[in-house]
Amino acid sequence: MFRRRRREQPEQAAAEAAVQQPQDIRESGPWDADEPHPEADRVDLGGMRVNIGSGFDVQIAVAGDQPIGVVVIQGDSALQLHAFAAPKRGGLWEEVRTKLAASVKEAGGAVETTEGPFGPELVGTIPAEGGAQPVRYVGIDGPRWFLRAVINGKAAVDAAAAGPFETVIRDVVVVRGEEPMAPEEPILLRIPGDRHAAPGTQEAGLDPFTRGPEITETR
Repeated sequence: MFRRRRREQPEQAAAEAAVQQPQDIRESGPWDADEPHPEADRVDLGGMRVNIGSGFDVQIAVAGDQPIGVVVIQGDSALQLHAFAAPKRGGLWEEVRTKLAASVKEAGGAVETTEGPFGPELVGTIPAEGGAQPVRYVGIDGPRWFLRAVINGKAAVDAAAAGPFETVIRDVVVVRGEEPMAPEEPILLRIPGDRHAAPGTQEAGLDPFTRGPEITETR
């Protein structure tokens, strides 16, 4: 009897360890909604969940009547976040990076590829009112999605100013969904707390942030 128990104990311990062992969580995102990721007080925008602390102004970028992106502003710098569908094979950022570089050049700007904290990115200047404006294009390939982050202003060239924006990028959770989508099709968002109202409306008392910025809209 004792010998039989000794044979069973390692098997039981292994089964218990398998149940108790936590799933591996990457230290840094952006994350896919279906993978393990740290809990945080993120704003649920439907296709994207964003963790934004105090000290930022936040706007929703709208195309027509549909929210498609987030604009995070601090001082004279801004971060734009847009999520897009991508093919299962992934690797959309390399293709998009080439298109962006050509588009910037055509518009009279200049960018070059450099290695950043998220991998290859484009850094340079784009034409703007009052002169050329510094810009960084960051791209992250996920499972069937692609996240594009554009940093404008001082944070595009100053590491200290860029830090808070990079933290926002690292904590984004992308909600791709299961519906069929064409590559580079925007993953649509929604205004927090209002699943059905048109973007031109705002519920009285709507404040999706605690001690932080409020959602506004920009077109």
